[in-house]
Amino acid sequence: MASHRDRGRGFGTIGAAVVIAGLLIGGVFVASKLVQMPFTTTTKDHSAPPVLLDLTNLADFHGAQAQFQVTLDQEQDVRWIPSFIAGERVQFIAVGTVDATVDFTNLSDGAIVISDDGTAATITLPRATAAEPVLDLELSHVMNRDRGVVNRVGGLFTDNPTSEHELMLSASDRIAEAAAATDLLNRAEDNVKSMLYTMLRNLGFTSVDIRFDGSPAQPGGASSSIPSEG
Repeated sequence: MASHRDRGRGFGTIGAAVVIAGLLIGGVFVASKLVQMPFTTTTKDHSAPPVLLDLTNLADFHGAQAQFQVTLDQEQDVRWIPSFIAGERVQFIAVGTVDATVDFTNLSDGAIVISDDGTAATITLPRATAAEPVLDLELSHVMNRDRGVVNRVGGLFTDNPTSEHELMLSASDRIAEAAAATDLLNRAEDNVKSMLYTMLRNLGFTSVDIRFDGSPAQPGGASSSIPSEG
């Protein structure tokens, strides 16, 4: 049987080993932190505050909105050279909206005519127009891009070799053309008439006639009179 002295030495050896192991683990942890410290990345914002460029009063009634999705598939082909060497093909998905508005800013003096007894109103408005397409930057994205070796190498010397600016312009043009083929403008004018009719009827008018200047925006878009209910 081991003497008490031998047992004490055994426990002392184990305790010393535990202490040494703890010191080693602690040393490794501290050393790893010291190694990482010089390479720690911090973000500093040196941006200037926003600058107000313009503040404009708006007097447009947004009567309707159309949302579109267009997929562009454009390829730049270099004649007689395989596409994996030179050329580029990109598929771009664009999602955007087009608003149809009626401008209330420059109504003429005779745009609003009230009858002598104050019960009838005739309002003449400009035709509805389509605003510029607005692309959704979160939903619009490049689905796929294939570039030849020459294009990739050349891109190393270009500030923005994969700019999406031209794609966005092309997508906006396509969306504007698609909006012109819908009944967006007619729908906007119908909504304007409905809004004005409801508002003026609540003000006590019993007859409201909403008219639009110029030729019809689309077939079937002629001016119309909206009589009171009842």
